[in-house]
Order: sequence, then structure tokens, then C-alpha cells
Amino acid sequence: MTDLWPGRPFPLGATWDGEGTNFSLFSENAERVELCLFDDADDETRFELTERTAFNWHGYLPGIGPGQRYGFRVYGPYEPLQGHRFNPAKLLIDPYAKAIEGPV
Repeated sequence: MTDLWPGRPFPLGATWDGEGTNFSLFSENAERVELCLFDDADDETRFELTERTAFNWHGYLPGIGPGQRYGFRVYGPYEPLQGHRFNPAKLLIDPYAKAIEGPV
């Protein structure tokens, strides 16, 4: 697997540039975000997105292109009365995804 580069905060979602893909996710209250990639056997590889700009967590993976299955695991407070329900055990779909595969 490849190394994660810092990437860019915009545009949000997954953006392929012909050589790799930039991933960016907005979360004002997240404490940590993992980008999860899945292979054909559904094995998961996680990359921690350590770059954060204006509440956008981002990273760039060279060699990753269209059709790559991915999601996010987001860590943060679980405080329902304040509207925070972070649970990294749940895989989150990218709200800017251009396609979704499998059961929802």
C-alpha cells in the first residue's frame, strides 16, 4: 500500500487527479478521522487523516483511483444531548460520494 500525503482541504469528498485521489471530510467536532480502504476480499486498510484545515480533515493517496471502495471512521465525543454521536465502530459513507456499492 502507498503512503498518505497531506492532500488538500477542498474540494470535499474524493477527487481523482489522474495520478491519485485526494480525500477530504468536514467535521468541526471530530478528534480523529481514519480513511478506510477496502479490497476485493473486503479487507480494510486504515489511514489516519492527520491534516486538518478549517475543520476539513484531508489526505492524498497516490495510485488510488476511481472505483476504490472507502469510508471513514470518525472519533470524537459521545454526548447525545449536545448532538455528538461519534462512534468509530461505525463506518461512515462519504456524503460527497459519487457512487455507493453494496447493501446500505
